[in-house]
Amino acid sequence: MIHFLKTFLNTFFTKKLFIRCYFPATVLLLIFIFFCNHQVEKNAIGKTYSNVNEIPFNRVGLLLGTCKTMKDKKTINPFWQHRLEAAFNLWKSGKIDRILISGDNGWYGYNEPQDFQDAFIALGVPDSVLVFDFAGFRTHDSVIRCKKVFGQKSVTIISQKFHNERALFIAQKYGLKAVGYNAKDVGFRDNIYTSLREKLARVKLFLDVYLFNTQPHFLGKKITIT
Repeated sequence: MIHFLKTFLNTFFTKKLFIRCYFPATVLLLIFIFFCNHQVEKNAIGKTYSNVNEIPFNRVGLLLGTCKTMKDKKTINPFWQHRLEAAFNLWKSGKIDRILISGDNGWYGYNEPQDFQDAFIALGVPDSVLVFDFAGFRTHDSVIRCKKVFGQKSVTIISQKFHNERALFIAQKYGLKAVGYNAKDVGFRDNIYTSLREKLARVKLFLDVYLFNTQPHFLGKKITIT
């Protein structure tokens, strides 16, 4: 077995093969990752806001879901907490009239829209303000469903800045006029994994949009936001 592994490594990971194949492929991959991230950031210029007083009014705010707690099931996820506060501040300041909560409800006992609903009600937000999209399994689904299912032509997307930038790119591609309201970000130590994950998510975004024309898991009947 050991002899076989040595032979395999010597065959497929020789210095010459690395220089001819693996190294150029790695460079091209890094260039593509950089290109995808640059395009997403470029598209978002002038479309994201961190000051509630500066952001334009949209009737509906699209709140992108995330898990309420960390892996220990007890500690509140700071991304979740900051998105909750951002959406509440937008509504309280009169910058949105309705909050469309889009999140994952894919298995028993896990319900992102419900967790947000409970928190909003506790903050004094009337139930009539809240609209739910229980099929927002990923950002791609949430943004497209906002237009195709909930009939919105313009919207304020609510999440952290890096997430808003990706969502805005999807919105632009599918003809949804959108701006992003940036929830407070999380410190570098807690955010490093998310940052790396986001860079790869932007590569997947390009594949979804330009190569596979990926559509949401579910569409269904249109829902009117009153």
